[in-house]
Amino acid sequence: MRIVPSLLLLLLILCGVEAKKSAGYCAMYDICGARTDGKVLNCPFNIPAVKPDDLFSSKIQSLCPTITGNVCCTETQFDTLRSQVQQAIPFVVGCPACLRNFLNLFCELTCSPDQSLFINVTSTAKIKSNTTVDGIEYYITDAFGEGMYESCKNVKFGSSNSLAVDFLGGGAKNFKEWFTFIGQKAGVNMPGSPYGIKFSPNPPASSGMKPMNLLVPVHQHLLLRKKRSCSIKIGSLEAKCVDFVLAILYIVLVSLFLGGGLIHRVKSKKKSSPSSEPRGEQSSVKPDTIHAQMLQNTPQRNWAQLSTVQGYLARFYSKYGIWVARHPALVLIVSVFVVLLLCVGLIRFKVETRPDKLWVGAGSRAAEEKQFFDTHLAPFYRIEQLIIATVPKSSHENAPEILTDDNIKLLFDIQKKVDGLRANHSGSLVSLTDICMKPLGEDCATQSLLQYFKMKPKNYDDFGGVDHVKYCFEHFTSSETCLSAFKGPLDPTTALGGFSGNSYSEASAFIVTYPVDNAVDNKGNKTERAVAWEKAFIQLAKDELLPMVKSKGLTLSFSSESSIEEELKRESTADVITIAISYLVMFAYISLTLGDTPRLNSFYITSKVLLGLSGVLLVMLSVLGSVGFFSAIGMKSTLIIMEVIPFLVLAVGVDNMCILVHAVKRQEQELPLERRVSNALMEVGPSITLASLAEILAFAVGAYIKMPAVRVFSMFAALAVLLDFILQITAFVALIVFDFKRAEDKRVDCFPCIKRPQLSDGDDKGVGQKKPGLLTRYMKEVHAPILSHWAVKILVIAFFFGLAMAGIALSTRIEPGLEQQIVLPQDSYLQDYFNNIATYLRIGPPLYFVLKNYNYSSESRHTNQLCSINKCDSNSLMNEIAKASLTPELSYIAKPAASWVDDFLVWLSPEAFGCCRKFTNGTFCPPDDQPPCCPAGQVSCGLSEVCKDCTTCFRHADLSSDRPSTIQFKEKLPWFLSALPSADCAKGGHGAYSTSVDLQGYEKGIIQASSFRTYHTPLNKQADFVNSMRAAQEFSSKVSRSLKMEIYPYSVFYMFFEQYLDIWKTALINLSIAIAAVFAVCLIITCSFWSSAIILLVIAMLIIDLLGVMAVFHIQLNALSVVNLIMSVGIAVEFCVHITHAFSISSGNRNQRMKEVLGGMGASVFSGITLTKLVGVIVLGFSKSEVFVVYYFKMYLALVLLGFLHGLVFLPVFLSMFGPAPRHVKGDKQDHQPSVSSLP
Repeated sequence: MRIVPSLLLLLLILCGVEAKKSAGYCAMYDICGARTDGKVLNCPFNIPAVKPDDLFSSKIQSLCPTITGNVCCTETQFDTLRSQVQQAIPFVVGCPACLRNFLNLFCELTCSPDQSLFINVTSTAKIKSNTTVDGIEYYITDAFGEGMYESCKNVKFGSSNSLAVDFLGGGAKNFKEWFTFIGQKAGVNMPGSPYGIKFSPNPPASSGMKPMNLLVPVHQHLLLRKKRSCSIKIGSLEAKCVDFVLAILYIVLVSLFLGGGLIHRVKSKKKSSPSSEPRGEQSSVKPDTIHAQMLQNTPQRNWAQLSTVQGYLARFYSKYGIWVARHPALVLIVSVFVVLLLCVGLIRFKVETRPDKLWVGAGSRAAEEKQFFDTHLAPFYRIEQLIIATVPKSSHENAPEILTDDNIKLLFDIQKKVDGLRANHSGSLVSLTDICMKPLGEDCATQSLLQYFKMKPKNYDDFGGVDHVKYCFEHFTSSETCLSAFKGPLDPTTALGGFSGNSYSEASAFIVTYPVDNAVDNKGNKTERAVAWEKAFIQLAKDELLPMVKSKGLTLSFSSESSIEEELKRESTADVITIAISYLVMFAYISLTLGDTPRLNSFYITSKVLLGLSGVLLVMLSVLGSVGFFSAIGMKSTLIIMEVIPFLVLAVGVDNMCILVHAVKRQEQELPLERRVSNALMEVGPSITLASLAEILAFAVGAYIKMPAVRVFSMFAALAVLLDFILQITAFVALIVFDFKRAEDKRVDCFPCIKRPQLSDGDDKGVGQKKPGLLTRYMKEVHAPILSHWAVKILVIAFFFGLAMAGIALSTRIEPGLEQQIVLPQDSYLQDYFNNIATYLRIGPPLYFVLKNYNYSSESRHTNQLCSINKCDSNSLMNEIAKASLTPELSYIAKPAASWVDDFLVWLSPEAFGCCRKFTNGTFCPPDDQPPCCPAGQVSCGLSEVCKDCTTCFRHADLSSDRPSTIQFKEKLPWFLSALPSADCAKGGHGAYSTSVDLQGYEKGIIQASSFRTYHTPLNKQADFVNSMRAAQEFSSKVSRSLKMEIYPYSVFYMFFEQYLDIWKTALINLSIAIAAVFAVCLIITCSFWSSAIILLVIAMLIIDLLGVMAVFHIQLNALSVVNLIMSVGIAVEFCVHITHAFSISSGNRNQRMKEVLGGMGASVFSGITLTKLVGVIVLGFSKSEVFVVYYFKMYLALVLLGFLHGLVFLPVFLSMFGPAPRHVKGDKQDHQPSVSSLP
């Protein structure tokens, strides 16, 4: 028979029983009072433990299995204990050791029959004449404290995706801090202990007491180790392996070269004829020679013999030149008409600005994964964000804390403005509540510090102001008053910035994020309505919010989902004037360089302004024709095309224009004009054709690249260069004929209708003169002689090969990516926003691990391969993610993942007795603090009549190894996903996991798609984004192979950064194919392997050196730089092919041929490409946009200078030392007959 506790206490007191500290005795028993906030207080009764009845004993056993027999608590005390730990159990139930240790701590404190051995009441208080406990000393071994902390420190709370110890222990770093946190006496209406608890490891030796030590151990996981990159250390100097190998290779090559050069020099001095040519330089006579195309009966001299293809080209150009000279008007009209016909397609011209269409290719893995995520789960929400930050007094001081009353009230004022914002969309008004993401269907999931006050200003003072905020930093999941208006916990890391560790109070920035619903393919005009509101939101921030914040001495930065696209559109028109000036400067220079040496009395006749203008117009026409053709077939253009291709085609076109004009001017003036045009085309036509075909093929191969921006550029560029080539050899040749006829007829340039009546003899000398120009004289008299000196040659070769080795070493330091600040206008409001993102954010973008085809049936092991709670596999997905989060510098994973599987299993568990419950009719019974168990709006609810008969869904016997059967899983999963979280059961899945599980077809035992959310670490640089994506994909691949499940990572930025995972592969393949195409074309046309190999070498060296320059200037590898690198192949062809071709058809020894080439073709290349592009590039340096300065000014300037150095310094020197033998035969030549290698 059970003894009534109150009667027993009365007898013990009356009989004067002496207090004991021994087994079987209590230190506290029963409840003697309550505080003003309702928290009950124990009685300080040192009495023998009381035997409970069977029902009470079974209730105690269900929660505290270590306590058997007598107990030191009443049913009321036990119910209080149960209600208190009920809120904490969901945090730690996933780890049995942590759960057991945590419960042991409080079970032993409350009900242990040996309570007096480790509990000592240190102070009491009087409440309504009753003595109550006010403070105790709890003796616990350090081993238990350490073990308890170790078992719980890595346990995470799924729905909030954070560590449980952050909520239950205030972010404690060790067990002593945790005990201090637990033992604090709670203030009125604050959660915590109603009396103070001092935890001590050792009781006094004379007391006879023993510390509590009921520890359940936990297994530890191994940590990952960081891999070290290859490096070599010599003394205090440490270098990368690649740098060391290249340095050794360069030393060996230079030593061999210098040794070989010295031996050759010594041997050549011993020969009687040091200028003799090597064998093989004399070729046998063949009929396919250029002199066969010239006039008959010519005197004897050396003539260049061409390959079969070049011979056919020479004969064609010879006849074609005469025909064009005779029918210039017909050629001009027909060629221009054909291209104008292509331009008609411009009526369908459209520019592609959507990032996913520019950078994401067909078959993209990231695009397919995003599509799967969007269709099976939910599209990632749109982000609208505000960052309000304090300003440091000086650059050497930290920014002041932002947590003040005034600043929080300012935040309420800002929120009021945002809530009142209305945007007009198609005649209807759109507010934030119309478009925001609502997890529970009512309140917006705004991530703001104001959520600690339910987003209501009146709650600020009622809840305690700033003190309440600081309280919520430690209890944002456990305290009802800290839960957000949308019933979910608000992690301080998402609403604050500028703090270190968990020191949230030191934050210097508020971060306010408005998640807005997104839609797949703009269903229901969701996207259009959101964009309309976003534009109004940005305007509000500029016009009203910014002045409000600045008046308080703070800074404001802001952004919306559509901000980048809108700013990029503005950027596309920001530098139109700069580009126009650049082209005008180049046009002015072209007009000057095409004409003869200016003379005051005849410059208006000898100038070529009209010819230069016409040539530039033909270049622009070829670009428009290319764009028109592709627009006609439905292909959209890009900003890269409009900015880069005109520059590229102008470089190619101007070079050809200079070469053609100078070739005609080099001919004997006594010849008829049609013969001069014919000879000029025969001389330079093959090399122009060779260069153009090589460029066209080099760009055409880019059409096979998956990245749309690069592929479209390559296609547009290939056609533009082809059209430019056709117009150059048709329309421009016809224009040359017209211009030379004008000059010979003494008509004024630009005004050909005006004819000068008569020129004096002195004046007439300036018309049609053949005096070499300044550049020609420089190249022939200064440049060539310097390069012909043997010491200069050795230095040039050594320097350029060293430059190539340095370029290879530096190229390994190029980082992939494209900094957003560079792309945006320098005056864009997003510049401050991205700077503040890098400065203040302490958490990265959400990261989802998506699982396909999850088999939840009892026969499958998938469940244990996913979860991380009791009886889950040690290498499960959740455990692997948790382990990866311990090394964030490698994995870029900030936290363990939120697992709906874990939370579902916990929600089902009989231990979580407030979660999965059912009425007697088998329907779902919500927790006691939710309707209908608790009336809506009621602050506190006890055991209601409505839900008093509710029981847990399952008993332990109903589950198999704590796992539901297939039928149980299928029946209860919808319950879980619709269950609201609350204080009595924080594991409800509605809101937290509503979009994490695809229930379509799940009844068959297979869940097609589900996701597990975590976060990346803060990603501040482009390299961080790229490396985080690569690390996540490698992690997923490893886990997928291990578990034999299909798992992939997804984050909102992956689709745009996927290009950078293999950007090096894309660039190298594209460049390799382009260079190989150039080599193939050169080999086919010239039939000279050595000449083609030299061209290949020079182009490769130029590209390598350009990569080195990119590393020096910190230019990242992206679509823009890849396009520029591909374009540089085309520019390099112009520098190399003409020089190499002219060298191969010239006569004499190598030095003589080098000088002849530099004086003739070299001058045309120098003026046609180097100087023309140089004056245009310099103008780009004044651009307002940093993307122009970095990717166009710096890269183009480097390209032009490197092209000049390689094409007009290294190549001539290399040819003079290792060039191919000349192609020449003996022939006759009249004095008036021009040579292919004739000098200007």
